[in-house]
Amino acid sequence: MFISEKEIEVRYAETDQMGVVYHANYLVWLEMGRTQLIQDLGFSYAGLEKDGYLSPVTNVNINYKAPVKYGDNVKVRIWIEKHGKLRTTYGYEIVHTDGTLSSTATTEHVVVRKEDFKPVALAKIDAAWDSKYKEIVKES
Repeated sequence: MFISEKEIEVRYAETDQMGVVYHANYLVWLEMGRTQLIQDLGFSYAGLEKDGYLSPVTNVNINYKAPVKYGDNVKVRIWIEKHGKLRTTYGYEIVHTDGTLSSTATTEHVVVRKEDFKPVALAKIDAAWDSKYKEIVKES
């Protein structure tokens, strides 16, 4: 299984009144991880958008295990959990530098045409990208 990693240095602005990272910021980190994975595979989400397509999130699930605080450094680990004709599920772990698991997550996405949000199979847009996802997917 191919796993990509993105390092995150926690900024003060990402924390809440309790001194821990505000839960919504994890969504931003997941996006950063997805972008890193796509780049590591040699593709470009910005290029997908330029070609007239989007990949909106249709579902997100985050399980918080241990807090992350200002000044901490964490890694977002990301992989392809599932990849079907229209839907891709990404898997994530956010891990402290000492190896402590902070959270786990999944996001589901579909590719749609920008003009009308009609779903389109990734294989029809970029066969190489689709093939790479099928090659590295966790679940066969």
